[in-house]
Amino acid sequence: MLDGRDAMFWRPAENSAVQCELCPRFCHIPGNAHGFCGARENTGGKLIASNYGRISSVALDPIEKKPLYKFHPGGQILSIGGFGCNLRCPFCQNYDISIEYGNSNRAVNLLSPDNIVSLAQKTVVDGSIGVAYTYNEPLIGYEYIYDCAKLIRGAGLCNVIVTNGYICKEPLEKLLPLIDAMNIDLKGFTDGFYKKTGGNLTTVMETIALSYKRCHLEVTTLVIPDENEHDIEELAKWLSSVDPDIPLHLSRFFPRYKYSGMAPTPRETILRLRETAKKYLSNVYSGNMETGG
Repeated sequence: MLDGRDAMFWRPAENSAVQCELCPRFCHIPGNAHGFCGARENTGGKLIASNYGRISSVALDPIEKKPLYKFHPGGQILSIGGFGCNLRCPFCQNYDISIEYGNSNRAVNLLSPDNIVSLAQKTVVDGSIGVAYTYNEPLIGYEYIYDCAKLIRGAGLCNVIVTNGYICKEPLEKLLPLIDAMNIDLKGFTDGFYKKTGGNLTTVMETIALSYKRCHLEVTTLVIPDENEHDIEELAKWLSSVDPDIPLHLSRFFPRYKYSGMAPTPRETILRLRETAKKYLSNVYSGNMETGG
């Protein structure tokens, strides 16, 4: 049985508390408590990755569903996800596992890194290229991803991360040599909008710029009416300064979580903004046009 793993990127604090240094929240965690993400716990003055191996979802998905359109197109990938997140987006599209996991009766699979490698190898016959860490925010499960990624790379398969990009530079740099592709969620392009998520724009921009140098990178923005739709031109302009060939996926918002009373993003809005972004970027896609989820 999996009982957690010693966490990486933390330091002791006063009165047996610990300071987590995985993401820019820098949670100060007293004894027998979890950090904001719910995945890292102070046990006896030591930080433990308490979500280690606790999997909420396992599926074989088309690589385009991540979405990655320029990385092994037409391939499949074993996709796994856990629980929790280090942001609190009021429009979260997967809030049942990312935010309300503590109140969920969802069954949990306990899968070791060896189990994941075995599953990945079995799906190769179905066209799988490796493993995608996705569904919730994967990087809060840093230790699990790191251990899995080493084994997956050793088996000659690919590692893919679908993330909000809210991570500190040191852990990101340690992980990137094991990662083949990333899709990073750039939620908007103003500090004001990012405050609604509990994060900050600068960190995500830095993650994008650093990751682009080390692996295949694509970016996704969920377009929310009257919230971030006016950010798209500046967002695309900045992304083109990193590389105009970086694919940008513009996806429709559907009513979820605290924004459940809002209307979905009109298809016409996505198509209009795609043309705007194409003034700066070579590869702009309008996905998720028909249904939510």
